[in-house]
Amino acid sequence: MADSLRDQLLKSGIVKQVQQDRVREPKRPGAPKSGKPGHKAGKPHAQPPAPRLPKGQDDIDLARAYAMRAQTEASERKRIEQEAAEQARLRRERKLKIQQLLDGHALNKADADQPRNFEYGGKIRRVHVDAAQWVALNAGELGVVQQAGRYLLVSREIAEQVRAIDPHPVALLIEPGTAGAEDDGVPGDLMW
Repeated sequence: MADSLRDQLLKSGIVKQVQQDRVREPKRPGAPKSGKPGHKAGKPHAQPPAPRLPKGQDDIDLARAYAMRAQTEASERKRIEQEAAEQARLRRERKLKIQQLLDGHALNKADADQPRNFEYGGKIRRVHVDAAQWVALNAGELGVVQQAGRYLLVSREIAEQVRAIDPHPVALLIEPGTAGAEDDGVPGDLMW
């Protein structure tokens, strides 16, 4: 058979704790002798009051849990911020290396009149080249690198060095021996 609620409480040890708390409490004058407030003879007994932990114990455990949670969240935020700062530092270093590599190596000409279109970043982009650069770009001898919002025409070696540092800025680098005019097979003077 199932144990009564009283037997279950005794086995769990909670009743002993409640009884010890009652021993510590001074008796109040005018309390009924039965020990139960509002108890009248002839009425059925209501369930005994739910056992309570000592008053401060709940508060201490809850406060400790909140403190541990706050500490965990703070350390997680700090770790994420440190990772983001490290990633930003690495990006700045790569960008600086690429800038130093490209300084003085851009082959763009101010008088270049043929636009060479290519896809980069999901959009059609353009770099102006002359006839010799057009042929070299389509043959894979030259490449296009994006730097500071501009598209710079560079030698294949420089484009490959940029790719080794960070592949994202390399906008156009055709493999030699392939049909390089796939992006824009029409020479600039025949384009609309």
